[in-house]
Amino acid sequence: MKNVIILGSTGSIGTQTLEVIDKLKDEFCVLGLACGKNISLLEKQIEKYKPRFVSVESETDAQALEKKYKGIDFFFGENGLLELSKINKNDILVVATSGIVATKAVLKGIENKKTIALANKETLVMAGDIVMKKARENNVSIIPIDSEHSAILQCMGFNNQFAKRLWITASGGPFLNNTREEMKNFSAKDALKHPKWSMGKKITTDCATLVNKGLEVIEAHHLYNFDYENIKVVIHPQSIVHSLVEFVDGSFLAQMGITSMHIPIQYALSYPKRLEGIESDSFNIFDKKLEFFKPDYEKFPLLKLTIDCAKTGGLMPTILNCINEIAVYKFLRGEIKFLDIEKMIFEEVQHCANSTNSPNPTLEEIFEADREIRKKYQCF
Repeated sequence: MKNVIILGSTGSIGTQTLEVIDKLKDEFCVLGLACGKNISLLEKQIEKYKPRFVSVESETDAQALEKKYKGIDFFFGENGLLELSKINKNDILVVATSGIVATKAVLKGIENKKTIALANKETLVMAGDIVMKKARENNVSIIPIDSEHSAILQCMGFNNQFAKRLWITASGGPFLNNTREEMKNFSAKDALKHPKWSMGKKITTDCATLVNKGLEVIEAHHLYNFDYENIKVVIHPQSIVHSLVEFVDGSFLAQMGITSMHIPIQYALSYPKRLEGIESDSFNIFDKKLEFFKPDYEKFPLLKLTIDCAKTGGLMPTILNCINEIAVYKFLRGEIKFLDIEKMIFEEVQHCANSTNSPNPTLEEIFEADREIRKKYQCF
């Protein structure tokens, strides 16, 4: 039985990870949980799974929980996540928290030889070179939870010797069939109506702008050591094929399945084994229609910009990631319109491209660039 610690246990990925473990109780044990402010849900998880270690955002919450639950070591804040990341008895660290603090937790987990099941995008988008180098040095596996990257892993493993291209599928989001003129007036409510997936508000909005696919290209570059020129995005509205690998002999391998995160989560936990899980027998192959289209970069210019920032490298992916997060949350709060997201991002990226970049930034330079942009927009 493998011990699992989940950073972000009350979020979408965290709760679904626990659902997977419910089905596989003989395979996995919940050793630790960490969350931010959703203490009510965390308490239900504590009572059900009886973890040995728990971390929360505030010291006040940690102290209150410590009085209520005996026999549990409680931690709080950023240091709390780092403490959980190095627990000796742990086997798998599921990183499903957002923000750059997750990057520090991943690095701490790598240093302590933990298998990383990664759902946090910032880690590889902002510091992929540093994180993957550290993983290689420590002989640590980083197993992606993202459905697209899990699909690639299932098609070729981590050996890209005979692979020619990676094809990352995108549903096209809620505005695939709308014009730019129509998109001007769309609200957050419209953007959150994803046609296939049920996800958090931020990532769902990223799907509407297609920024999410650009970020996934960056992640694939680092996870599978592929040149950006050989990582392609393809629009696949049905979301049945989750990604494809094209091999040098002209063969394509695709991973298909329902739109459920349970499958990539379970594969990340059980890799390289496969287990009968929560979604077994859920996919009906009959009467399925598969369509594939080229992305419309004029309609969704942020997809191209994200990939261009990735190719430029240095601090540009960090800058893109940070200003995108700020713009998306402004949109979700009703402070700006949908197309203003791309306006904000283009302006900030252009400004930074002309003034600030470092070809091989250190981790501190990456974090400082992120802090400076947040400070500029008073978003902390």
